Amino acid sequence: MLHRVNFFAIALLLVSVPRITAAPLYALCGAYPPEIKAITAEFDISEANGWARSVIKGLVFWQGKAEGKDVLFFRTGVSPVNAAYQLQLALERFPITHIIFAGVAGGIDPSLDVGDVVIPEQWAYHDESAYLNEDPENPGEYLIPAYLKPKIENFGMIFPDSAHAIRDGQEEFVDMPFFPADPELLAVARRVVPNIPPMTKGGRTVSLSVGGNGVAGTVFLDNAKYREWVFKVWGARCLDMESTALAHVAWANKTPILVIRSLSDLAGAQPGKNPIDDNELRASEIAVKVARAIIAAH
Repeated sequence: MLHRVNFFAIALLLVSVPRITAAPLYALCGAYPPEIKAITAEFDISEANGWARSVIKGLVFWQGKAEGKDVLFFRTGVSPVNAAYQLQLALERFPITHIIFAGVAGGIDPSLDVGDVVIPEQWAYHDESAYLNEDPENPGEYLIPAYLKPKIENFGMIFPDSAHAIRDGQEEFVDMPFFPADPELLAVARRVVPNIPPMTKGGRTVSLSVGGNGVAGTVFLDNAKYREWVFKVWGARCLDMESTALAHVAWANKTPILVIRSLSDLAGAQPGKNPIDDNELRASEIAVKVARAIIAAH
């Protein structure tokens, strides 16, 4: 009986351990169903096409080949906590060498329109902040606690601050106003983007651009005034709910990352109801096409 238990344990271990590859392994991620649908369709991710499926703590991973590269595909989930947790789990279980995220975002830069693609150089949290009471003795002023030394213009009661983070080789947390995208992947994107065949959304040829800032947080933004403030304070070109957390985790793990976002809406600048539901799948498809071109060229 003892020998049987040992053989069973070994067999179970072999089944549960992900396939290891010595070649670069690209983590390809999306956050929610439209992004997942676009990635799955573009890369034909299925067991029938040679992709291997595994499940760890409820998270489904697909490992296969795309553009001659080893690729690990998984869903990060929406919001910074989900994104950070899922990516950290993946980095600890698989030998990931590069992270590519493709999905949608709200447009912040007034020069951009729905469908346009933005690949920021760095990412900040727009909601790492303190919510303060007004000063009853000084209308329009706020009661700022001693610890807080505002470096960023407030939005009413919201006083933003930068995040602090630590990684291997450091002894203390450091101030991180932005988390960077990988310079090498950015260089590939700059080389590749001008040669991607034109894509359209709503009868308009969308623009593809590399550079500038992005922001993320726990908020689905649909407010024109807040949008204007975010553009003024961070010079942000787009806003979403995962990217800064992903860049934060990538920085902490010293793993190259690039985030590709196609605009599904204008974050509240549009007249009437937010149109994300009408645009999210097509915008996802556009972002994924760009991701594929970058993976192929890297």
